[in-house]
Amino acid sequence: MTVAPAAAPAYDRADWANAFRNVGVELEGVELTAARGAIPAELAGTLYRNGPGRLERGGQWVHHPFDGDGMITALRFAGGQAELRNRFVRTEGWQAEEAADKFLYRGVFGTQKPGGAVANAFDLRLKNIANTHVVRLGDQLLALWEAAEPHALDPQTLETRGLSLLDGVLKKGEAFSAHPRFDPGHHGEPRMVTFGVKAGPRSTIRLMEFSSAGELLADSRHNFKGFAFLHDFAITPNWAVFLQNAVAFNPTGFVLGQKGAAQCLASKPGEQGQFWLIPRNGEGKPLQIPAPEGFVFHHLNAFEEGHELVVDSIYYDDFPSIGPDVDFRQVDFETIPAGQLVRCRINLETGAVQKQLLEPRTCEFAMVNPERQGLSACYGWMAVAEREQGNDPLQAIKKLDLTTGEGQVWSAAPRGFVSEPLMVPRPGATAEDDGWVLCLVWNGARCASDLVILDAASLAEVAVLELPLAVPHGLHGSFAPA
Repeated sequence: MTVAPAAAPAYDRADWANAFRNVGVELEGVELTAARGAIPAELAGTLYRNGPGRLERGGQWVHHPFDGDGMITALRFAGGQAELRNRFVRTEGWQAEEAADKFLYRGVFGTQKPGGAVANAFDLRLKNIANTHVVRLGDQLLALWEAAEPHALDPQTLETRGLSLLDGVLKKGEAFSAHPRFDPGHHGEPRMVTFGVKAGPRSTIRLMEFSSAGELLADSRHNFKGFAFLHDFAITPNWAVFLQNAVAFNPTGFVLGQKGAAQCLASKPGEQGQFWLIPRNGEGKPLQIPAPEGFVFHHLNAFEEGHELVVDSIYYDDFPSIGPDVDFRQVDFETIPAGQLVRCRINLETGAVQKQLLEPRTCEFAMVNPERQGLSACYGWMAVAEREQGNDPLQAIKKLDLTTGEGQVWSAAPRGFVSEPLMVPRPGATAEDDGWVLCLVWNGARCASDLVILDAASLAEVAVLELPLAVPHGLHGSFAPA
C-alpha cells in the first residue's frame, strides 16, 4: 500500500507566534456585537477562559508559555447580547513581580530568575500562577493551578478575593487539581469531582467531591507506588479513572538551578503506565491495570459497559516537551509527538486492555456533551490541526461521531488558531448534539481574538464576535449557565 505524503502546512508561523504577548488592558463590561451572524437568544450564562496573559518582564521572556501569569477572560451572554471583561489574577507573585518589573520566581517549565544558575540554585519556591483553569463552585469563581490551592474570584467582576482553602478542606499550599470533572447527577445531584496529588516514590491521590454549593460530600486518600504526573482524570458513576504515565523525575537539575521542575521529567522507554481505578463510593480497594505505552495529558470521557470500563484519551507517543535552548515561539511541530484520540477498553475481571484509534488527526482539548460526562456518548468535539496528517498548531474544530468515526470540521485556517472548544447544550434539548460550541480563536489577520459560536450539530457558523482584546493561546475554560 502506498501512503501519500502529508500536505505542506497551511499556516504562517508568524500568525501563530504573534498570539504570545503581554495583555496590557483590563476591560470592564464592554458590550459586543456580532461581526457576522447573531448571538442565540437562548444562550444565557458566562464563558470563562483562563490562560497566561503575562509572558515577559523587564525584557525577559518566559521559557514556556505555561509559566505565564493567569488572566481570566469572561464573556457574559443574555438575550442575544454579550459583554466582555478580563482581569489578571492578583496572586502574591504577580503583585510582587509587577512592582519589581522582573522575574522573582522560577517557573515550573524552565523560566529562570535573572542571574543564571547561581541565582536560581536551591531556590525551590514555586509561584502560584493561577493560569490553568477557571470554574464556578458555589458563590466563588476558582482560578486553578494544580500545584497549589485555588484563588477565589468574584464571578461578576473577576476581582481576586485571595487564596481559598475551601472552608478548611485544604491545607495551606496543598495541591488542588486544575482539571476537575463535573458529574451531571449520577448520584442524585450534580457534583464537582476533583483531586490533589502528593508525588514521590510513592504518590498519594486525594479524591474529593463537592456539591454545586461547594459543600464537601466525599473525601478519600489512596497511595500508589511510583511518581504520579497527573493533570487530568475521568469519571464514571462508580469510578475515578487516572492514568499514571511512565515517567521518572530527577530533581537534580531543578535543585542546582539549571532546569525547571517539569524539565526534570523524562519518559521511561519501554515501560507501561498504569490505570489507577478508584471506587468513588470509598468501598473496596483501587485497581491497578497496565496501560498501553504512550503519554496522556487529557481524557475525553469514560463510561461503564458491562464488565468493561471504556476510557477515551488523547495519546502521544512520548512526553512532548521543549528543550532548554529552544525558543517556544520557534518550536518545530514536526519534532513534537502528535496527540491522537484513542479508546481503551479495560476488562475489570481479567485486566486485559484493548486499544482502538478513534481519531488519527492531530487533536487536543476534547469534550462530550456535559450531560453525558461519565456515560456513553455519541459525539465528541475537539480542537484539531488543519492537515489530516502531520503535527501542526490547532486550527480547526471537529465533531466526531464516536460510533461511526464520521466527522465534520469547521476551520479557522489559514490565519486563525483555535483554543479548547466548549459544548453548551441548548436549554431543554433532548438531542445530544443540540446546542452550541463556543471557541476563542486567535485571528492572525487582526492580531486579536474572536469568539466563534458554532451550531453543535452541524458546526455551521452561528456568530463571530471580534473582541477588542488580544488573548494569548490559553488553556482551559468553563461555561456557567445563568
